[in-house]
Amino acid sequence: MKVLVVGSGGREHALAWKIAQSNKVKEVVVAPGNAGTSSEPKVNNIDIDAEDIDALLSFAQQRAVELTIVGPEAPLVAGIVDRFTDKGLRCFGPSEAAAQLEGSKSFAKDFLSKYNIPTAAYASFTDINSAEQYLRKQSCPIVVKADGLAAGKGVTVAMDKEQAIAAVKECLQENRFGSAGSKVVIEEFLEGEEASFMCMVDGVHILPLATSQDHKARDNRDKGPNTGGMGAYSPAPVVTDEVHALIMHEIIEPTVAGLTEEGIPYTGFLYAGLMIANDGTVRVLEYNCRFGDPETQPVLMRLKSDLVDLCDKALDGNLQHASVEWDPRVALGVVMASTGYPGPYRKGQVINGLDKVEPDSVKTFHAGTQVRDGNVVTSGGRVVCVTALGKDTLEAQEKAYDAVGNIRWDGVYYRTDIGYRAISREKSD
Repeated sequence: MKVLVVGSGGREHALAWKIAQSNKVKEVVVAPGNAGTSSEPKVNNIDIDAEDIDALLSFAQQRAVELTIVGPEAPLVAGIVDRFTDKGLRCFGPSEAAAQLEGSKSFAKDFLSKYNIPTAAYASFTDINSAEQYLRKQSCPIVVKADGLAAGKGVTVAMDKEQAIAAVKECLQENRFGSAGSKVVIEEFLEGEEASFMCMVDGVHILPLATSQDHKARDNRDKGPNTGGMGAYSPAPVVTDEVHALIMHEIIEPTVAGLTEEGIPYTGFLYAGLMIANDGTVRVLEYNCRFGDPETQPVLMRLKSDLVDLCDKALDGNLQHASVEWDPRVALGVVMASTGYPGPYRKGQVINGLDKVEPDSVKTFHAGTQVRDGNVVTSGGRVVCVTALGKDTLEAQEKAYDAVGNIRWDGVYYRTDIGYRAISREKSD
């Protein structure tokens, strides 16, 4: 069969790499892809933007694509699945209505409140004065979020009220995030340890996937500005068997049931960003309507089952008959970024060292890369995610950073402590 993967980042490289391993698949086409996807066996790129739904639909019809898997959130929120389904094409992901879980933070928060799913206290605003009056009555730290899609950069953890008010003005007055910031959600600051809980849903049935944890802050020890993610590992030790059961019972199952009750049953990858408190209670920070990035890279490194088979079962409403097998080892990925990210950064820097032969336990997934004049060059803020398997988090970390040391370009930046929480937990255990 022919499979279309929509997107160009590290998540999409990992998806294409895993999909190509399926015996069912003859060709994987990635739109638009990157330098990494273009070099994978059975994988080709097509120069169609991930948000050009008309062109993607036309391509899928003309090339007899049998399955489309959508990586990024923007085309899902724009209704790509509805468009493909209306034409009789199999497209794995939620409908436009269900994708509001990520497309609108106020929608998600109102949904959580309605179905008594634990989350932080919040209020939504479109007016600066009302938001400022509300903030004056709150304690800090406090969290300010752009309501819409802001590529992981529309969140500010404000340590004082002046910073919070400035974040509100960035959205509502300065229009920093465009229409995504025309409304803001102000949330209670939650303490604890974050984890990513991803699953597959077929409208009714839920297949939980391997747990993971990412590092959203740019700098070591989780300092600096928020990013799309500077590294991740799987599994997340903070998600014990007891916590896992709690997440399913209090969060994931009520979410899927609630969406069905709303008349918008959910099919696709569902991601819950969670805060796990020291007492074991769990609250929802955010929903994503797709795989996380960079969590996808370590999670798919551990996946031993056929991803295409799982997607087919989900689309057929048969996930209750699916089973999933995982490599027992830990996978850890280090994002190598361009200096300046998540702010302005240079593009077009030649990347050296990608031709170093990697062992089977290490894989470099490309994100912001392209081929120019025979060279692989940087084309984004997050450039590659070097991912490794190890018997524990420390070994996976050591292998990943050994491989990171081989890759260089002018202006490379990365954290040097990815996995530190898990390593500390393992040592204490």
